[in-house]
Amino acid sequence: MTTHQEIAADIRSRIEQGRLRPGERVPSTRAIAREWGVAIATATRALATLQSQGLVRSVVGVGTIVTDRPLTSVPPRAREADRALSRERIVRAAVAIADAEGMVSVTMRRLATELDVAVMSLYRHVPSKEELAVLMVDHIFGEAPLPDPPPAGWRERIEVVARMQWALGKRHPWMPSLMSLTRPLMVPKGMAHTDWCMRVLRELGFSPETALYVTVALAGLLIGVGATLQMEADAQRDTGLTSDEWMDATGDAFERLGAATRFPMIAEVSMIPGFDMRLDDVFETGLALMLDGIAQRVPRRAQSDGLPSRRAQKSVRSSRSMPRSAS
Repeated sequence: MTTHQEIAADIRSRIEQGRLRPGERVPSTRAIAREWGVAIATATRALATLQSQGLVRSVVGVGTIVTDRPLTSVPPRAREADRALSRERIVRAAVAIADAEGMVSVTMRRLATELDVAVMSLYRHVPSKEELAVLMVDHIFGEAPLPDPPPAGWRERIEVVARMQWALGKRHPWMPSLMSLTRPLMVPKGMAHTDWCMRVLRELGFSPETALYVTVALAGLLIGVGATLQMEADAQRDTGLTSDEWMDATGDAFERLGAATRFPMIAEVSMIPGFDMRLDDVFETGLALMLDGIAQRVPRRAQSDGLPSRRAQKSVRSSRSMPRSAS
C-alpha cells in the first residue's frame, strides 16, 4: 500500500522538476485517491505533508496550489516567462491557437503550455476564459480600422465595413461563432463598426430603432454564413478533404437519392459546368440583396421609415387592450 510520505515525495519531485510550477494546482485529495488507489485520509495527509514543507498552500475557490517560494531546481526560464507575461501576449497566443485549431482548443492549460508559464499566472491578467474571448474578439477587430475619410456613398460605406468584417471572419474562422445578435460582446472596436453602420442609416433618415435592426440583420449575414468557415476548417482538418474533394466523394450518394427527379432545381445547378458554390459568393449575394432592400426603404421623409415607432406600437397595443365603448 502506498504511504502518504511516498505520495508527497512524488508530488514534491514534480514541483522540483518544474512539472508543477508556482501557482499551478496540485492534485486534489480525490485525484490523489484515484491516481494512487489510496483512501481520502491518506491523500489528505499527503497534502498536509507538502503544506508543512512550505511547498503548497490552499486557496479558497481554487484548491491547493504550488507556493510562489522559488525552488532552486525550477527552470529559470519558467520564472522569466512568468515575469514577462502580459495580457497582450496572452491574447495573441490565444488567437494563434484558435486560428490553427478552433476556439475549443483555447484553454488556460493550453495557453500556459504555449507561453511556458504556470496556469495560475494567466489569471493575474485574464480573470476567466469568457473575458479572454471578449479580449480576443476586440483584438481582431483592431486589425480592421475603419477608413478615414469614409467612402462618399451610403452604399459604399456599408459595403466597406461589411467586407472588412467578412475578411476578419475568413482570417479567424472562430470569430463569427462568438458573435451574438441578442447578447452582443462588449468589445469597443467591434461596437465602432456597429455605430458606423447605424450612423449611415440614420443619415438616410431611418429611425434609431430601424437603424439598429438593419445593422443587426447585416451582422446576422456574417454570423450565418461565417459559421460555416469554422465548420469547414474543422472538417478539412479531421478528414483531410477540401470542400471540393468532399463534394466529388458524395456524388454517388447524390445519385442514389434520385436527386435528378426528386430535387430538379438542385440538380440543375449541379449540372452547370465548372460551377463551384463559394462562401465569398454567398456572402456577396446576400449583401447585395440586403443593400438593394435598404435602397427600396430609404425614407422619403426623415420622420417615417415604414416601421411604426415605439410610441405608435405602444398606442396600438393599448387600444387593443381597451374595451370597446357601447354605441
